[in-house]
Amino acid sequence: MIPFSILDLSPVPEGLTVSDALEQSRQMAIKAEECGYQRLWLAEHHGMPGIASAATSIVIGHVASATKRIRVGSGGVMLPNHSPLVIAEQFGTLAALFPGRIDLGLGRAPGTDMRTARALRRNLEAGAENFPHDIVELQRLLGEPTEDQAILAVPGSNSNVPLWLLGSSIYSAHLAAALGLPYAFASHFAPDMLMDAIAIYRDRFQPSETLAKPYVMVGVMGVAADTDEEAARLFTSSQQQFVNLRKNIRTQFPRPVASMDGLWSEMERMSVEHTLRFATVGSPATIEAKLGEFLKETQADELIVSMPIHDINARLKSVELFAGLPLMEKAP
Repeated sequence: MIPFSILDLSPVPEGLTVSDALEQSRQMAIKAEECGYQRLWLAEHHGMPGIASAATSIVIGHVASATKRIRVGSGGVMLPNHSPLVIAEQFGTLAALFPGRIDLGLGRAPGTDMRTARALRRNLEAGAENFPHDIVELQRLLGEPTEDQAILAVPGSNSNVPLWLLGSSIYSAHLAAALGLPYAFASHFAPDMLMDAIAIYRDRFQPSETLAKPYVMVGVMGVAADTDEEAARLFTSSQQQFVNLRKNIRTQFPRPVASMDGLWSEMERMSVEHTLRFATVGSPATIEAKLGEFLKETQADELIVSMPIHDINARLKSVELFAGLPLMEKAP
């Protein structure tokens, strides 16, 4: 048994509004807390009509205010898009509002297309190259100030918000190991380097003041329903979304369909199924079998599940069904 957590992208379902999406994220957080999940994270994406969590720190505050115990954080904030000082102030403020409940997961990717990335970062190359330095600077701003420290994050200083490193490649594994940070791998959409990245992280991990031994979180897409057939139907929303991403078609999160026949080419089908090959979709029994093998293979310390389901009631039911699996260790 290991802790389960939820990755929420605040999907904007086709036919609904951003306001609806943010309200549904609030409902997800409440349900996740009731069901004993460890944490709920929100992800920074930009320029996507189907995702409402671009202003990630604001949405974190929105869902944290609706809950009492569950940890809430970013999965992640794309640090090269921001000044470390601004992120320290934002998450220092969140930590003051919700003591002991805020996580700060950090990523290196832009979280958007390259044109929007340029509008966000101005200098893409410098942002990516400075990523390790920016993490260290952020740690300093969130930690105890030194006597000669000229720049203070207020709020932020002495908040000691826990940092996580997120990644989808071996680069992030090397960096998380060197810095002694917990590591979350984005296997829910980038499966290819999962095992190599985990091995590198564990082999090269250097203990730090905040973490004595490696801690690995792995991600999966998840859709649980009463039957395999119903779960497969609900999952077609994600399959359509990934096809649209490959075609650079920007839409709200699609409604499910009875079949993907005619909606993707054979090459698109193969590509999407490869990308989502760790997805756990089906009845509780089906999910338990597949997820059990995945967790046995990865020896993960924690699982984070993304449940992009168009209908909020079906999404909340999926949260409950995953929480009923004997694999899940409930948070106190």
